[in-house]
Amino acid sequence: MKFEEDNIQIRYGVSFISSEQAKKNLQREINTYRVEEVAATGKNIWNDVLNKIQITSQDESAKTIFYTSLYRTYERMINLSEDGHYYSATDGKIHSDNGIPFYTDDWIWDTYRATHPLRILIEPEMEEAMITSYIRMAQESPDGWMPTFPEVTGDSHRMNGNHAVAVIWDAYCKGLTGFDLKAAYESCKSSITEKSLLPWTKMPNTELDLFFLEKGFYPALKPGEKEYCKEVHHFEKRQSISVILGNSYDYWCLAEIAKTLGKTDDYRKFLKASYNYRNVFNRETMFFHPKDKDGKFIEPFDYRYAGGQGAREYYGENNGWIYRWDVQHNIADLIKLMNGPQQFIENLNTTFREPLGRSKYAFYAQLPDHTGNVGQFSMANEPSLHIPYLYNYVGQPWKTQQRIHKLLREWFRNDLMGVPGDEDGGGMTAFVVFSAMGFYPVTPGMPAYNIGSPAFEKAVIKLGNGHTFEIIAQNHSEDNKYIQSATLNGKEWNKPWFSHEDLIKGGQLVLNMGSKPNYQWGASLQDVPPSAESLE
Repeated sequence: MKFEEDNIQIRYGVSFISSEQAKKNLQREINTYRVEEVAATGKNIWNDVLNKIQITSQDESAKTIFYTSLYRTYERMINLSEDGHYYSATDGKIHSDNGIPFYTDDWIWDTYRATHPLRILIEPEMEEAMITSYIRMAQESPDGWMPTFPEVTGDSHRMNGNHAVAVIWDAYCKGLTGFDLKAAYESCKSSITEKSLLPWTKMPNTELDLFFLEKGFYPALKPGEKEYCKEVHHFEKRQSISVILGNSYDYWCLAEIAKTLGKTDDYRKFLKASYNYRNVFNRETMFFHPKDKDGKFIEPFDYRYAGGQGAREYYGENNGWIYRWDVQHNIADLIKLMNGPQQFIENLNTTFREPLGRSKYAFYAQLPDHTGNVGQFSMANEPSLHIPYLYNYVGQPWKTQQRIHKLLREWFRNDLMGVPGDEDGGGMTAFVVFSAMGFYPVTPGMPAYNIGSPAFEKAVIKLGNGHTFEIIAQNHSEDNKYIQSATLNGKEWNKPWFSHEDLIKGGQLVLNMGSKPNYQWGASLQDVPPSAESLE
């Protein structure tokens, strides 16, 4: 320790391996007692990182919101490698990292949607190392299952779904191949088919899972019916609809990997299973509606409030209005289920204007995570993030532009309001980063991006492959939120989306903005964003 001007300055080292390793880490990383020098080093590192996306704007507050959001996307995952070794809580052992850093602490239910897709663009080597870390954790686990919520203390299996498969497939289909796809597939397959789908659990299939594998839907309890499956978490409940919808998406990702690996039988099997959401779609109400073990819709039913605390009997953190749209991989089929584009549009419109139905106090007492409300839409919870972009799939991209513009400005602010809910390890702020630039990955695992309404005059992305991609909003202003026309790499562009290939090779998307909607731009139903393969 050094005494200077009545201040005591200390250094300390941290290690998950040993006290000796902590000392080595300290000597390697901090060679000074001067806090100012350490702070300056950290500031330079963060400036280099945040400079990967360069924003041009006269609105300093908007820039603060953007770069704060970008900063938050680096919260997860964390690098545990220490001099080429890492401690794995999966098996309690020290391992060599073989030159590839080991990462853990990921809230995949939140981060697969936009945080990981963002890293694919600006931190591809880091993303590959993270996926390699998933595979290592699976291989170090006695059951071989892919983690669902890996933390420093091990896989906690929080939330529901097995969305690591989405992270893996999204990276691979976008050109990141620096990991063992075959090993990843086997671990994902076993975790999705052999591990119980019950939320917040880690155990082999239960009687409910065997029922699901046979019938294609997860049985729900009627109001007042006593729980008969002892493995169900006492608080998290069954979440039957969110489990079915999330698992359908995971099956689609698994099918795409199987197809790539030439596993034709698996591909057909899992593609068919990716349509399981159809089994709980109520064609009369056009909502995903829980069924009892006899295959009957539970009645009476209120899509706002049914399901108890957090709607967990049937959904998860959000109500039936949010999960009405939770078919990220197959929006085209969801449109068919809702009898076509016009009815789909009306259902979307209603989502943003349907009243809470109770006082705010009563609503949030039951659904505390379902905040940032615009009607029944929740800006504050991850299953909602893609919903404003769905107008692009039915010929009304101007409504997507209107919604994104309004949502960004109302709910993400540089004041005491801050953000509208639980940020969840970069899960929500990655939405801000993408949407403020002017596009968003509605379907991780589909190499395509939906166009929204950019918040800045210009955004330049320094891609991890050395290229740059620019989004230029001509005539940008607070009022000019609507796209009048566009060019992509100098050619006229009339689609409300573009491909990953268009982006990753570098180029320029120019959007000519105006104060009134152009009802023709991007409105052709022949030019909507892609969806999953059809079963027919």
